[in-house]
Amino acid sequence: MLDILLQTLPFFALIGLGYGSGRTGFFSREATAYLTKFVFYFALSAMLFRFSANLSLAEILDWPFVGAYLSATLVVYGFATVVAMLRGLPVAEAAVEAQCAVIGNVGFLGIPMLILLLGEAAVGPVMLVLAVDLIVFGSLIVILITGSRDGRFSLAVLGTVGMGLLKNPMIVSIVLGLIVSSLALPIPDPVNSFLLILGGAATPGALFAIGASLATKSAERISVAGWLSFSKLVLHPAAVAVTALLVFDVAPYAAGVMIAAAALPVAGNVYIIAQHYGVAPARVSASILISTAFSVLTVSGVIAWVTSF
Repeated sequence: MLDILLQTLPFFALIGLGYGSGRTGFFSREATAYLTKFVFYFALSAMLFRFSANLSLAEILDWPFVGAYLSATLVVYGFATVVAMLRGLPVAEAAVEAQCAVIGNVGFLGIPMLILLLGEAAVGPVMLVLAVDLIVFGSLIVILITGSRDGRFSLAVLGTVGMGLLKNPMIVSIVLGLIVSSLALPIPDPVNSFLLILGGAATPGALFAIGASLATKSAERISVAGWLSFSKLVLHPAAVAVTALLVFDVAPYAAGVMIAAAALPVAGNVYIIAQHYGVAPARVSASILISTAFSVLTVSGVIAWVTSF
């Protein structure tokens, strides 16, 4: 456990550096927004494209893996929704809380950290987790919020969801990389070097951006944020472990990567959605802050456990 903690500390130290820069005002909110945009649209996309271009769809697509992760995530999502509804919350707020309970920071934290700690073989499983999060749950929250406001389901919502996926650079870069791989198109050395250099900025840039963005988050409604953080850091990986190891019999290595990915703290894009629709952004903000702080220990513990098998 101590060995893994020491290995994960540099990643969280980068987050802490970003947080300190944001809190002191050295890195302004505007600077953080532009750094995040650079990482999201350029550095992380270059990394994902290079990884996926060297994989085949057959290597990535694992239906028992998808079944295990999706079913466990739906169980926790449903449980968090029921808890929210029992507290008398409207559907939109319940959907946002459920999103906090299951959507981890796979893009900015999981991809760089898990691939470095668990090896490049983790690329495929991490991409599958990211794809399920973006395609299934990224779409579900939009449908629930807009449907609850309109009082009915509209086909126009599907257009909004579809355009959102088409504009997501992580989805686009993975798909383009798989197309290049499936067609066996060679990547010229200068292009590969370009992608390597640009993608290399993803890890420090993403971690610093996470910290700097946390500096603008508030810790209001601690009790609810604590419950959502517990759901994300404990209940979600526990449910994934049960379905992956006991129900769907996923290969041990892939199961370990999936469990580690499920243990990641609440993703920043949940806050973006909450703020965009005006649904409990302060609650999401506090959940991101608290879950990220506690994940220094919980994620290290989960990684130490999964590496044992």
